[in-house]
Amino acid sequence: MIGVIIGTMALFIVLSVFSGLKTFNINYISASDPDLTITPSYGKSFVFFDKIDTILQDKAILHYAKYVDERAFFSYNDKRIIANIKGIDSLFTKVIRLDTSVYAGKWLDNKALDQTVIGNNISKQLSLGISDFINPLKIYVPKPGKGYISNPSQAFKMLPSQPVGVFAITEELDSKYVYSSLLFAQELLDFQPQQITGIVVKLNDKTDVDAVAKNISQKLGTGFKVKTRAQLNAVFYKMLNTENLVSYFIFTLILIIGIFNVIGAIVMLILDKKENLKTLLNLGLPITKIKQIFVIHGLLLQGIGMGIGLFLAVILILIQMQFGLLKITYNLAYPVDFKFSNLFIVILTISILGFLAAKLASNRINLKILKDN
Repeated sequence: MIGVIIGTMALFIVLSVFSGLKTFNINYISASDPDLTITPSYGKSFVFFDKIDTILQDKAILHYAKYVDERAFFSYNDKRIIANIKGIDSLFTKVIRLDTSVYAGKWLDNKALDQTVIGNNISKQLSLGISDFINPLKIYVPKPGKGYISNPSQAFKMLPSQPVGVFAITEELDSKYVYSSLLFAQELLDFQPQQITGIVVKLNDKTDVDAVAKNISQKLGTGFKVKTRAQLNAVFYKMLNTENLVSYFIFTLILIIGIFNVIGAIVMLILDKKENLKTLLNLGLPITKIKQIFVIHGLLLQGIGMGIGLFLAVILILIQMQFGLLKITYNLAYPVDFKFSNLFIVILTISILGFLAAKLASNRINLKILKDN
């Protein structure tokens, strides 16, 4: 029973930890990715027209914002790096609260077109702080055109910018993006006033995201791709689910080893009660009924063990959720999440394994054993 208790606790705690990690990581993704993203199916940019605005006036949509995203070459003093310049309009922070991720300086001022907010890792690689009014951050992009480059010095367009803030979200995003105003990015790329590379959309909380995405996609036609947050991070979600599944199988294997103790206990009980079983057999009790006695005994063993194990595990998870006793860092508690689905998975797993163990052990009972002196 102790083996079942420990196995039950281990399985439920591990599932709860992975649920917590999944929620923790998804919250990070939610801080950087919108509910829906609309991009062109062909090419890198498109012209925003009135029909798109009409389609996006859906009741399920709270806000939408336009952006321009392109690879660029950044230079500061004697250091250089390649990253993405992302120009955003004034409504962008209503869709994605990037302004809350700024830990040094401030967010973009819509009236100051040359301001930029840079990622934490980009700041470190360029040794670039904020409010350096003497040395601007220079941003280069290739000039549009065809044919070979005859003069490399004239092949790029450069605009100076003034970094006013540094943001920190994830390692990948901190190394990838420099944010600017939409007009600044359009000027840098020689875009038309309504030319953009994508639209981000924020939906109502109780909206069916997939249904809205399908509806908008049908209205926009084949010229546009509409992706949900899950589709944008399909690899990430697949990785989380795979890790969860592998961990479940590993700890189920440990649980199987623990339940083998139940088989051993039942077999020992059969040998210990052999004379009593002979009496029951001589009194006319069928051997199938005798086997049922030990199946029930095994189910009671695993049932009581599972109940105690789940009770202790749930208490530990609730304590961690409430007080955060185990820490990853000084101010970050190890994430866990209590879910009834995990409770159901543990109960179902142990019930099936317990029944199979009890059935296997009871099959040791036969006429030869009972009549053997």
